[in-house]
Amino acid sequence: MSTIELLSSPRTAYWRLTLLSVAAAATLALTGCAGMSSRETSTVVGATAGAVVGGVVTGTTAGAAVGAAAGGVIGNEIDKKRR
Repeated sequence: MSTIELLSSPRTAYWRLTLLSVAAAATLALTGCAGMSSRETSTVVGATAGAVVGGVVTGTTAGAAVGAAAGGVIGNEIDKKRR
């Protein structure tokens, strides 16, 4: 198999698109948080962690949503106590 055939295969194109999408999403996520206050950042971090834990524990989207809500509240309250 030549190099040109290898680089133009559908499998390679899929992984390129996947990598490009992940890089674009990470860039947008990082630039979106640049102007956030400490309280907003704590709330977002809590919601993200809660969504991950809720999704893993329950294996459902509803569990992830409940986890995100609970994590957001917890993150917000933790930041209040820091001040």
